[in-house]
Amino acid sequence: MHNNTIYIVLGVVAVIYIVISMNNRRVGKDRKSRRFMDGYERKAGKKRDEDQK
Repeated sequence: MHNNTIYIVLGVVAVIYIVISMNNRRVGKDRKSRRFMDGYERKAGKKRDEDQK
């Protein structure tokens, strides 16, 4: 059991790294697609539009 402990620890670290890497890749794709910015207008732009009316 003691001889395999290092391999078990390295395996757990590898699995955690893969999970975090997959999550970061998904978040990066969402950021690149800019779906989260749909319909966003800057506050300064809104004030200028209202002032012009």
